[in-house]
Amino acid sequence: MKPVRIFRHIECEGPGYLAEFLDHRKIPWELVAIDRGESVPADIDEVSGLVFMGGPMSVNDDLPWVHAEQELIRKAAAAHMPVLGHCLGGQMIAKALGATIGPNNVKEIGWHEVVRIDSPASQDWLAPLPRRFDAFHWHGETFSLPPGAWPLLRSEHCCNQGFVVDNMLGLQFHVEMTADMVREWAGLYAAEISEPSGSVQSAAQMIDNLDNHAAALNEVAKKLYERWLQPIVNPDKHPR
Repeated sequence: MKPVRIFRHIECEGPGYLAEFLDHRKIPWELVAIDRGESVPADIDEVSGLVFMGGPMSVNDDLPWVHAEQELIRKAAAAHMPVLGHCLGGQMIAKALGATIGPNNVKEIGWHEVVRIDSPASQDWLAPLPRRFDAFHWHGETFSLPPGAWPLLRSEHCCNQGFVVDNMLGLQFHVEMTADMVREWAGLYAAEISEPSGSVQSAAQMIDNLDNHAAALNEVAKKLYERWLQPIVNPDKHPR
């Protein structure tokens, strides 16, 4: 099986639970560390899927690797290759497919509930999940829906929390989080949460009951990742 290629944009926002999930299922994967100056491979021939992680930068920044990743996503879309994006990664997919990225009405940071949007795609992708669940968020920008996309999820503070186009899943929230990652971000980005509000939690709020929150989110991630992997592990049932 060809590996899944994961793009990391800042060291603290790595694949997290996704790496554990892939390792447990013996799915090979490789990391492209943009934060270490590694370049974006120009082709997709040697991989079975692409994954884009988060980061504090904007998809609208005029950075060579941002443009290169979007071009790669368009190649994957033409090949019907599975692509997965988390937060910045979801925005990257959306923009590559023709959507716009701009400021959300408020910053959304911490544990906040997301709610399913009923559609044929959500019945397929979200069937094993509860209609409402808590997810971890850390974003100030968000995406519109690209042409042909089905909306999947929304939250009180952000109307677009997830979409699917063909074999491409874009998420605004961070489904990959582990408890250790939450603790790390709460410390590294302390200045951004120094004035809590209805949409921004304090570090104490994020860490309260953290192990249970993280375990529940891992279960959500597992179901989403299992669905996303179907064209990779069962290509005969999901032809490109």
